[in-house]
Amino acid sequence: MPEHRPAANRDWLGLKMELPRRRRLLLTILSFVIPLAVWSFVSYVPWVWHPLVMITNPGDVDYFTEGDEFPYPDFLDQNKQMAAQGLKPAEGYRVNPVYLPAPHLVARAFYTAFETPPRLPGEPMLAQSLGHSISTIFWGFFLSSVIGVPLGILCGTYRFFSRLQEPFIEFFRYLPAPAFGALCVAILGIDDGPKIAIIFIGTFFQQVLVIGNTVRKVDPALIEAAQTLGASGWRLVRRVVIPASITDIYTDMRILLGWAWTYLIVAEVVGTMSGITEFINQQARYRNFDNVYAAIAMIGIIGFTSDLFLAWVGTVLFPWKRKNRARSKSAGAVAKPPPATEPWPEAVEPVLTEALAADKAEVKAHAVN
Repeated sequence: MPEHRPAANRDWLGLKMELPRRRRLLLTILSFVIPLAVWSFVSYVPWVWHPLVMITNPGDVDYFTEGDEFPYPDFLDQNKQMAAQGLKPAEGYRVNPVYLPAPHLVARAFYTAFETPPRLPGEPMLAQSLGHSISTIFWGFFLSSVIGVPLGILCGTYRFFSRLQEPFIEFFRYLPAPAFGALCVAILGIDDGPKIAIIFIGTFFQQVLVIGNTVRKVDPALIEAAQTLGASGWRLVRRVVIPASITDIYTDMRILLGWAWTYLIVAEVVGTMSGITEFINQQARYRNFDNVYAAIAMIGIIGFTSDLFLAWVGTVLFPWKRKNRARSKSAGAVAKPPPATEPWPEAVEPVLTEALAADKAEVKAHAVN
């Protein structure tokens, strides 16, 4: 009789349930290891793709210089001509183009980029450039959130605000934010103002629509129950709608923060070039592409680690979300059908309990009278 295998072992791709912890960890590691392995394979295996030759000894070839790089076919052609004339051929070894440094060079640049002084006075070092870029991202996204989050909640809660705001926002979100660069410079000057404005434009309109759509997913039965118990107006929004959708809004904000980072390079070109974009362009001008890759990787590392940190903060701010996830994991390997309606968030339950108690007290008072 064949052995019955649990569903968790059969569902390798995670179609109906979460993957085991070890498998998730393994796949997470592989998601980084595979691209690094491909990069290393191209960089360290000569016959894969090494189109240039680094000249170590020019021999009798007139226009070869030690330390220069030349296409491999030209190198072979010149050496054939030297051999036919009885002259000394050139010597060298095959390399990839300068714009594709090997992984160990980029890894070393993570340290040397911080220690290398600027070549010209006034040029920023990497630490200064990163700090300036983080400041630009912070202010652009902060101003976008201060206006976009409340407006998105109103649009998702009330059809009046949705019809009044969303048609124009839907139109405006298709306009590329960099197209407003010249206008932002004319209004805000050439320093940090237009850069912050580009990030604001690139995230604000998306933010309103995404958060509005998230708020619309609040269980209508939850709102009806609150209205039956007397909640209305701002109290309904503050005590029911926001607590019911706050965890999803927080997730949306993490995703939108990633969008803000994607606008950074474009924003820092507007007006006077600054921040990490200025550092990347300077290093590319000097052909220090190992520093260029290191700076680009640092942007990804900062964004990724900040997202992980915000995800951890979310588990602290919204403990009921963590409890729901723990209950789903402890449900076992047997897949269960989803409930007909989503359970009410624990943050909303005290509000309804309070309203129900007040309603009972009012009924009791009327009965006594």
